[in-house]
Amino acid sequence: METKEEKQSYGQRIMGELKHYYNGFYFLWLDTKVAVKMIWRLLRGHALTRRDRRKLLRTCVDFFRLVPFMVFIIVPFMEFLIPVFLKFFPEMLPSTFESESKKEEKQRKKMAAKLQLARFLQETISEMPKRNRSKLGEASMQQFSSYVKKG
Repeated sequence: METKEEKQSYGQRIMGELKHYYNGFYFLWLDTKVAVKMIWRLLRGHALTRRDRRKLLRTCVDFFRLVPFMVFIIVPFMEFLIPVFLKFFPEMLPSTFESESKKEEKQRKKMAAKLQLARFLQETISEMPKRNRSKLGEASMQQFSSYVKKG
């Protein structure tokens, strides 16, 4: 079966990349406008919500990432080296320039790490009654085991 990329001509690929960069800059501009409003509210003494603080922080980080990224855009033909640099520095692109597949991959990695941590904690909790059997009374141990099974 042919994939979508095999069917596209070079002109379509170039237009796709140009649209990707245009959308990335456009979303960064929108995030910047929202961040300026948040900063203005902060200067007036209002508190930011957790969500607003995270968005402001992400926008500031994106601006710091934009500086090296602009070198690739400004210098002629250097945009062809972006994939090479992204292999070595995967967090170099601002968040507004990430594709959906990259976002999904990051979410999968985070979820896998959370699942491993949850398994480790479950194993640790299930081992505690076995080790403390001599120290705890039989009734206390059964109570603890039933609590672990419920949770």
